[in-house]
Amino acid sequence: LKRGHAAPLRSLLGHARPVMAVAGLAVAAAGLAAVFLPRTFLPPFNEGSFTVNMTFNPGISLAESNRIGLVAERLLLGMPDVKSIGRRTGRAELDEHAEGVHSSDLEIDLKPGARSKPELVADIRGRLAVLPVNVNVGQPISHRLDHMLSGVRAEIALKIFGEDLDTLRALAEDLRARMADIPGIADLQVEKQVLIPQLEIRVDYNRAALYGVQPAALVEQLSRLSNGQVVSRVVDGYRRFDVVMRLSDTMRTTQRLGDLLIETPSGWVPARQIADIRETDGPNQILRENARRRIVVQANTQAGSDMGKIVQAIQEKAAAASLPNGYTTSLEGSFQAQAEASRTIGLLSLLSLALVFALLYSRYRSVVFTLIILGSIPLALIGSVAALWIAGQPLSVASMIGFITLTGIATRNGILKISHYLNLAIHEGLPFGRELVIRGSLERLAPVLMTALSAGVALVPLLVGADAPGKEILHPVAVTIFG
Repeated sequence: LKRGHAAPLRSLLGHARPVMAVAGLAVAAAGLAAVFLPRTFLPPFNEGSFTVNMTFNPGISLAESNRIGLVAERLLLGMPDVKSIGRRTGRAELDEHAEGVHSSDLEIDLKPGARSKPELVADIRGRLAVLPVNVNVGQPISHRLDHMLSGVRAEIALKIFGEDLDTLRALAEDLRARMADIPGIADLQVEKQVLIPQLEIRVDYNRAALYGVQPAALVEQLSRLSNGQVVSRVVDGYRRFDVVMRLSDTMRTTQRLGDLLIETPSGWVPARQIADIRETDGPNQILRENARRRIVVQANTQAGSDMGKIVQAIQEKAAAASLPNGYTTSLEGSFQAQAEASRTIGLLSLLSLALVFALLYSRYRSVVFTLIILGSIPLALIGSVAALWIAGQPLSVASMIGFITLTGIATRNGILKISHYLNLAIHEGLPFGRELVIRGSLERLAPVLMTALSAGVALVPLLVGADAPGKEILHPVAVTIFG
């Protein structure tokens, strides 16, 4: 190894300027390549399971929702990779994220050795495309991370704020249509806010005052008769069942509710004498954020797509849309966390380099030696960026952590060489020059190679089987350091 390393080393030292120029160009090319790497907050997870959210139009009955859910289960159980499926339709009213029966969550457990994640996701979307539902394919942890970041269980959430609900729905559909032709977008849909039948009770305040009836009391009486009231509770072991008393279905029409007699200080009067009772349309839900009404256009990204380019395209589409006065948009999602993490890691990296420079200078008392040691850092990044390109890995928080670790390894190798150069000059009296550098480099070749090979061998288990569940975070770190 030393003989093979000596000849090129002597030759390169004789052409210092061209070598430095080539190294500078290589570092610049690596920096440019890093800029064009796909970006994401965290590497794509492979959790060994999927969470599929199916959304029907609000107002669907529980029986119909359950029927279509069973059809979806049978379609997905036909996949050879699926081990089992669990389904939850709707969420309880007291749940933190209450949902109607128009929303169903499928938890898909996969068999060991299943196909790759992109193939499975494409198969799931293809099988469910025949059903009249909006589908959002994700994974348990990924969905929770997305919800924590943007409040929506999707990678990208374009929020539209305003006051008029009809205008919000129209703007959302317009932006959805604009986003539909962006390459790499999947599961594009508008938040389910639709008009559903509602019972509207408008109290005539003058007549209510004439009969001596409080408007709130009138609405409460009619609501109790229509929706029912809990009058008792049946206990069966550890289970509890509410006993609800309400009018029969034949009595719960607008005509019959208007005929109901309401008690007043002057006697009983029909409800229609005091209030206008009618069926009308109204939104199934009104969601607010920061005290403003909003609606969301949500989407995921396809495997291998560049999140940065997709976000830029959505921003351009949103900027091109004409919004009325008082209406605004906000694009949120995991890309925001990625940008914030990049800024934080960048600032902390600069601070760390400054501290490393101070420590090295306090040891060697020479700016030149310190810069020579730190100069190995950008050279080490050349291989790391190339490795990320070859492995098809995006620039994520995990790969940035790999860069930071690599900085320490490169600095340590530089310290080994510079310290040996100084020892040869001080203890053996060699003049500081070309022969000293060659001898010191050859004598430190084995230690540097041994430490590098030891680190490389230790990373092999993380480099192999990148698609295995549990390696999503550590694999990009290993690729960066190994490169």
